[in-house]
Amino acid sequence: MDAAPALYTIRLKGRLGIATLAAFPAIQPRQLGAETVLTGLLDQSALYGVLAQVEALGLDLIEVRRHERDAGTGSPQGNA
Repeated sequence: MDAAPALYTIRLKGRLGIATLAAFPAIQPRQLGAETVLTGLLDQSALYGVLAQVEALGLDLIEVRRHERDAGTGSPQGNA
C-alpha cells in the first residue's frame, strides 16, 4: 500500500452547492458543465474518507483518477 499522498481528481454528477461542498474541506472544487470536479492531495486513508462521504451524501460518482508523479520533475502527470 502506498502511504504517500497523491493528487486525485474525483468527478461527480451535478453541481454541488456550498453546504454539500463543505463536507469536503481538504479538496478544491470546480464546476465543469453539469459536473463537479474535486481535486486534492490525498493519502489512501483520506481518499477512502472522501469516497465514504460521497456515498453517505448519495452523490453520483463518475470517476476517480490518481495522477502519477513524473519521475524527472516530481510534478503530477495526468492519466489520459
